[in-house]
Amino acid sequence: YFERQDLRDIRLNKAKLRDASFVGAVLTGADLSGVDAFRAKFISAKLAGAKFDGARLLEADFTKADLSKTSFRNTDLRRAILFRVNLRGADLTGARMRGADLHYAELTGATWVDGKKICAEGSIGRCL
Repeated sequence: YFERQDLRDIRLNKAKLRDASFVGAVLTGADLSGVDAFRAKFISAKLAGAKFDGARLLEADFTKADLSKTSFRNTDLRRAILFRVNLRGADLTGARMRGADLHYAELTGATWVDGKKICAEGSIGRCL
């Protein structure tokens, strides 16, 4: 459990974080590339500028997390909970998102999964 901990700029590359809890934690600028965080909880966490490239985040819960300018390149986000998250300026290139919950997610300026489309201003819950 890493709840409410200040872990900014930490390097956890390829760590096994299955079912880990980062509720309310500060992970700004953290490198979480290649982690296996199946069903991990990042609820209300501050992850601005973090890097999740190539991570396995199936069923991870990011409810109300700050994911602005976070990189999710080639990340597995299937069935992840991204309810009310801030994904402004995030990079979702190559991310697998089937079944992900994007209700009320702020996607303005995010690079969509195709790596080409930039979500327009006002993209809430879907990339316009």
